Amino acid sequence: MQFDDRLATVLRHRASDGRAARTQFRQLLDLLGARRDGHDRNLLSAAWLRLGALGETVPATDRAAMIRDTGWRFRNPELAAHLAEDEPEVAAAALARADLTEDDWEALIPRLPIRARGFLRLRSGLPPRAGELLDRLGIHDRGLPVPDPVALRQEERAHPPQREPLELNVPANDGGDVAPEEESAIGALVKRIEAFQRARAESGSTDTSPRLPLGEQEEPARPPLMGFGFTTDSNGRVDWAEPRVAPMVVGTVLATDEIRHALKTCLRVDRAPVELRGAPQIAGEWVVDAAPRFTVPGGRFYGLAGKFRRPAPHAIPDAVPDAAREADRIRQLLHELRTPVNAIQGFAEVIQQQVFGPVPHEYRALAANIAADSARMLAGFDELDRLARLETGAIEPLEGDCDFALLCHGLAKQLEGVLAPRMAGFETDIPRSPLVVPMALREGEALAWRLFATLATSLGAGETVELAMRAEGGAMALTATLPAALAAEDDVFTASLHAAPGTLSAGMFGAGFALRLVRAEARAAGGDLEHVDERLRLTLPLLTAARGDPSPDPTRQERRRPQAR
Repeated sequence: MQFDDRLATVLRHRASDGRAARTQFRQLLDLLGARRDGHDRNLLSAAWLRLGALGETVPATDRAAMIRDTGWRFRNPELAAHLAEDEPEVAAAALARADLTEDDWEALIPRLPIRARGFLRLRSGLPPRAGELLDRLGIHDRGLPVPDPVALRQEERAHPPQREPLELNVPANDGGDVAPEEESAIGALVKRIEAFQRARAESGSTDTSPRLPLGEQEEPARPPLMGFGFTTDSNGRVDWAEPRVAPMVVGTVLATDEIRHALKTCLRVDRAPVELRGAPQIAGEWVVDAAPRFTVPGGRFYGLAGKFRRPAPHAIPDAVPDAAREADRIRQLLHELRTPVNAIQGFAEVIQQQVFGPVPHEYRALAANIAADSARMLAGFDELDRLARLETGAIEPLEGDCDFALLCHGLAKQLEGVLAPRMAGFETDIPRSPLVVPMALREGEALAWRLFATLATSLGAGETVELAMRAEGGAMALTATLPAALAAEDDVFTASLHAAPGTLSAGMFGAGFALRLVRAEARAAGGDLEHVDERLRLTLPLLTAARGDPSPDPTRQERRRPQAR
């Protein structure tokens, strides 16, 4: 064999079940125990780590049985030191099977744990210097020598064992019951302990604290205390309570502000919160209702009479609403999806840009397509994340304002060139005067683009969408007729229309999702998107005149693009 790659071959396989783990453990024992040199250090380190990991999977009894296998011995002191750290049965088997030189034993014994050194006392045939080293380390009582069988037989013939006759005072099948008066005190105590253990096992008690077997009866579980009557003196000290709680509450001073005020003004107490401390049955929060007491002859105030009751259980609101939990789960899923897509996009760009060297043009073209697909996927993930955040209120819109009429007018003109080959287009009725809405320029452009692109991708040949924008009572209203493809849907917000590959697209999830995102963005800004009478109606609040452009000159609006503030 010119190249010994057995260890690398064993490490290349992964043990997926118990049988494979046992097989690989035995293979590593053979390879690591047979020789010490000849392997790469990194490979040996990986082998020792794999052996330790398999030791946590394979039971100790199975490992010890493999090591005790007849005819198997190992000559590597490192393997002996490794196995000596394991369970006692594994360490004992390993030290019994180790076939080491005298120098190896002298180097190994000081490294062994104290427990493992003791196992060597049961082994015979150790080299003399190893035995001396064990004596110096305090391991004196090694195994007794095996007796000579010949001398043992001679000793038995000279002194045969004496057998005493067995006397039976009772029949063989009779248990010989002892009379109660003859039962010893120890026997009675043993029976009481057994009875206590049986009773405890039958009751299923979970109390693990030690208890003396004194024959006491376990106190039955008491029902929870929900209320009790009481009276106090003129100082607020409880002087009477129902018998079941009297020992726990009599003498307690009620010193809350409500009760002190009632004692001072001789008024009743209604739903006063009180916290009691003491026994588990009365500890905690209570609500007190009480009325003043007066003496019959003379009408002198001498305390309160009322009742303690537990407060009604509070309806614990869900810390996180269901919608918020679902949105958080979606965001976590998107985060897990972004990681591999980002990695794929990065590697594709490295190949396409020939960062590490020349790449054939065919591979560069494929890498460019992969990078483009990855970018579209990441854009779709961003849209999903934004919709989840907007619908649960987890994101605040950016502060700023923009002229929405100017944005819509520019987008309609921009899409005319794209729709012209299909003889389709927009018929716009958008005023030239500015209609400023409280949305940052970037968010306003994104909202308008999604709406216009969704309508444009749904247009058939020769179709036209009518757009009309008006200011209505402090709000901007944009109405648009629906294309035939969207008008045929029962719910436009769940429509699954997708644009043809290579054409204009509002997003990778279809028209319905894009309209849902437009609706969520409009609602976040204080508006809405509705489907009314075969039309889409987008409303957004208008800013007041004080926040608008101080100059009414329309030419200035044409020259200046609105900026986010």
